[in-house]
Parts: sequence; structure tokens; C-alpha cells
Amino acid sequence: MTELAYILDGLRCAACHAVNTLWLDLLRGLVECRECGQGALLDHDQEADA
Repeated sequence: MTELAYILDGLRCAACHAVNTLWLDLLRGLVECRECGQGALLDHDQEADA
């Protein structure tokens, strides 16, 4: 079975500055901090234009 969420190693959360707490959820198109809960949606349309 393929993983749908991946930890983003070495990255720091811009909101709480915790390291290695960011997760990429491919199914929802979301990056989320597991420490503070801050999230950001990925813009798939912009990616296709590049």
C-alpha cells in the first residue's frame, strides 16, 4: 500500500519554529504542522502552469 502522508525532514514550521513536524498529505493537498496545527493548502493549478 502506498503512503499518502510523508514527513518533511529538515524543514521548520514558520508558525511555531518546530523542526521535523511538517507532514505532506497528498490526498488532501495539505502541508500541516503536527506540533501547532498550522496548515497550508497546495495549489496544484500553479504547479501545472510551470
